[in-house]
Amino acid sequence: MIAVLKPGTTPEQTDHLVQWLKNMNLDVHISQGREVTILGLIGDTSRVDMDLLGSLEIVESVKRVSEPFKQVNRKFHPQDSVIEVGDVKIGGGHFAIIAGPCSVETEDQIIEVAQSVKASGASILRGGAFKPRTSPYAFQGLGEDGLKLLLKAKQATGLPICTELMNLVHLDLFADVDIIQIGARNMQNFDLLKEVGKTKKPILLKRGLANTLEEWLMSAEYIMSEGNQNVILCERGIRTYETFTRNTLDLAAVPSLHALTHLPVLVDPSHATGKAWLVPPMAVAATAAGADGLMIEVHNDPAHALCDGAQSLSPEKFAEVSRKVQRIREALK
Repeated sequence: MIAVLKPGTTPEQTDHLVQWLKNMNLDVHISQGREVTILGLIGDTSRVDMDLLGSLEIVESVKRVSEPFKQVNRKFHPQDSVIEVGDVKIGGGHFAIIAGPCSVETEDQIIEVAQSVKASGASILRGGAFKPRTSPYAFQGLGEDGLKLLLKAKQATGLPICTELMNLVHLDLFADVDIIQIGARNMQNFDLLKEVGKTKKPILLKRGLANTLEEWLMSAEYIMSEGNQNVILCERGIRTYETFTRNTLDLAAVPSLHALTHLPVLVDPSHATGKAWLVPPMAVAATAAGADGLMIEVHNDPAHALCDGAQSLSPEKFAEVSRKVQRIREALK
């Protein structure tokens, strides 16, 4: 349920109404816009008398929200959320490129890639320390040592870092990580979602391999219901009958999500296609579709990468993509 307050409502009047609603054992999410304030009521709203609430002098309208996701819902928060990662902003017109290797391999590798992607326009460094792999015999990442190398790259370049958390036992190791990524395979690991929801760190939530938009948004709701409002969605392709590409990139998800939620939406064309030559056109298309940013895999030696070399761009190719994306953004203004 949402209550739209009339323009001119004072902070004292708002606080009084919020306290009255909280006394009914409801959580109240306040969305303060330029001209209107919206109160989102979360909990058992059946006890709320809509007619009584709507008759209050400061209340303009009262509506029930039919969708199961509440805090994620644009109805609760009409303005785009802007997620801040250090000096970087994502959403609300701010565009960010997250780039780096699939896996952290060596100190020289991660620092070299970090320097190159920063020079070409990336504002956040990605790199896997803990890697979920389909085969138990594939490279699983360097673990804690990989996190230490990422922090060295951050120190060398100033780029915030984004890396994937797979297991709750490792959460304490992520104290200095700027963005915690929850990967596609863990999108519905609800215990993990609840725990990262108790942190204040930005969470990059990737779409599951075969999940609907509603299921994805409900996973974001798990995070936000624990108090963490800093959620970034990342479309990375879904599993369909098509086998030519690694996954099928659902670009229609970008404008659809912008209609449904206030959260920023990124696109990962690397995992979506699995082919380096498809990453540039899909990155451009995602930008044209209105994405708030991109996540792109970049390796200084893709042919010898320990993980996902086939979908990784060289630093030179990434620089070309970054220039094309910037031209698209300028054309859309």
